[in-house]
Amino acid sequence: MKVKIGVLAMQGAFVDHEKALQMLDCETMQIRTVEQLNQVQGLIIPGGESTTIGKLMDQFGLIDAIQERSSQGMPIWGTCAGMILLAKEIEASDQLRLGLMDIKVRRNAFGRQVDSFEVPLDMKEIGDEPFPAVFIRAPYISEKNDQVKVLATHEEKTVAVRQGHLLAAAFHPELTDDSRMHQYFLDMVQRSL
Repeated sequence: MKVKIGVLAMQGAFVDHEKALQMLDCETMQIRTVEQLNQVQGLIIPGGESTTIGKLMDQFGLIDAIQERSSQGMPIWGTCAGMILLAKEIEASDQLRLGLMDIKVRRNAFGRQVDSFEVPLDMKEIGDEPFPAVFIRAPYISEKNDQVKVLATHEEKTVAVRQGHLLAAAFHPELTDDSRMHQYFLDMVQRSL
């Protein structure tokens, strides 16, 4: 069955996620309303500014709607800011969030924009070849519970995890030519139907 993946299009790198999915012959839709959210089988929350995205999601009535779809088992993938928004806890912050994953995150944990870097990560879940991870003002996961599976670490910091139908990455897979993480999420969505 052909699936349609929504990419939250409030702010940030949503167009690059769409392009990556379209390279995999996947139909995409930019999500700005509850009505649009109801037309997709999976959702990506992209990088950007997490406080801004959170406020906009709230303004457009999407926080409750996304939480509801998650409770029904719809796969959701957060990258960078999206990972922050999925977390139940954010260190030293009470900003708006979805609070869906049993993780605690530290924002801007690898430094400022000028400290951005790319590094090969071992991610056995997606294949034997290292994944070229692009970190831009990236967070990392400082705590998690036993339900959360670690997919990748960098310098002993957890940077990619999965909890059931939820996926989170501290980096930007959409900024590389490697489509394996998008394929992994697509497989999650197809298996959820």
